[in-house]
Formats: sequence, structure tokens, C-alpha cells
Amino acid sequence: MPRSRALIEIARGSSFLFIGGIAFLVDAGLYNLLVYWGGHGPLHDLPLLAKIISIATASAATYVGNKLLTYRDRPTRVSVRQIAIFITINLIAGGLQLACLGFSRYVLHLDDPVADNIFGTFIGQILATAFRYVTYGRFVFPAESAGSTDAPESSEDADGRDEPLTGTAGA
Repeated sequence: MPRSRALIEIARGSSFLFIGGIAFLVDAGLYNLLVYWGGHGPLHDLPLLAKIISIATASAATYVGNKLLTYRDRPTRVSVRQIAIFITINLIAGGLQLACLGFSRYVLHLDDPVADNIFGTFIGQILATAFRYVTYGRFVFPAESAGSTDAPESSEDADGRDEPLTGTAGA
């Protein structure tokens, strides 16, 4: 008996939130270590750089987690195109988080751990997660379309031919 579309989306959403929760912990933990470890972390005076590092680290974890868990039913091979789209989406999502942290730090002049975590991590992560949920399923891990069931996921080279990331082109 096939599962209904609603149940599939609830399961996918739950899995996405689980992976996002792990990424949240990685992001928040690494940011706080870099900025506040021992009262004055190594990047205390560079909070946006610390946030970029924590977001990039958490994003790598989300790719692996979502590929293996959330979108495991979508058999896509890793390709240059897929990685490029993932990076682009995460640059935009990271920009949302950085904008929240920057607003708190440089407009409201709030520079304590509570404000950084509320604006840069909590609010920023909510906005970024909503954006990622919509875009990952559509662009990074797309469902197979009816007309392309025998075509593997790959990247296109300059001639429009599909080339897998592994470089085993030209068969």
C-alpha cells in the first residue's frame, strides 16, 4: 500500500528538521567557541567571520545528512551541478543569517552572547532553514521527472553533454 503524499512530506519535513537541528548545534556551538570561548574567543572582534566559518561547517553537515536521510528516496549522483546549486543556496541562506547577526551587532549595537545567539543563530537559522527546505528539494535533490527516469544526475559540460562528477565521461 503506497504512502500518501502528505505522510511522505511529513516524514521528509521531520527528517529535514532533525538534520537542521544537528546543523543548528554545530553552527551555534562553533560560533560561540570562536567568539566567546574563555570569555573572549579567538574571533571575538570578527563575529561575522566566525559566523561564516560556523555556517560553512554546519552546511557541510546538512549536505551529508540530507543526502543520506531526508532525500534518500531520490537517487541522485553527486555532480558538479548539484554541488554548485547547493553552495549557491547556502551562500544565500548564510547571507540571511549574517544579515540578522549584522543587524544586531551594527545597527542595534548589541554584542553580547544572548543577542548574538538570538539574532545570528536563532532568528537567522529560522529564516535560512525555511529557505533551504524550499530550495533543497526543488533544486539540489529534485524528484525524478516523468520524462527523465533513465537519465542519471550529472553536470553539463560546455557542449551540453552530461558529465558525472567522477570524471568518467565520454562513453
